[in-house]
Amino acid sequence: MIRSEDTGKLVLRLSLGILILLHGIAKLGSGVGGIGGMLVAHGLPEALAYLVYVGEIVAPLLLILGIFTRAAAWVVVINMLFAFGLVHMNELFALGSTGGWKLELQGMFLFGALALAFLGAGRFSVGGSGGRFN
Repeated sequence: MIRSEDTGKLVLRLSLGILILLHGIAKLGSGVGGIGGMLVAHGLPEALAYLVYVGEIVAPLLLILGIFTRAAAWVVVINMLFAFGLVHMNELFALGSTGGWKLELQGMFLFGALALAFLGAGRFSVGGSGGRFN
């Protein structure tokens, strides 16, 4: 019998992982120069921009596979908090043209990752449901 709890975790892992991975793949083509400039403008080292590849490629792949899921989810949470802080602070309380929160996509990424950080991978994962990192 398939447990709906484990199926829900799989759906959340795959949707979050795939959607964020697509952003990471796009950054492979365009580079992280713009992110580096934003970091410098906030007094941070430009080299930190390369961590976006960890947050948008490595962590999503781990989420998709269900390996070190909790740790990977926390990396995504931190990545999204940096995105909010560097790019989206002026939109934090703004509504879009259709009435929804202007940052609903970023919010879903953040809160979906937060949910996975607490829930873990579930049974349908390479890492299985055992272990404190899954």
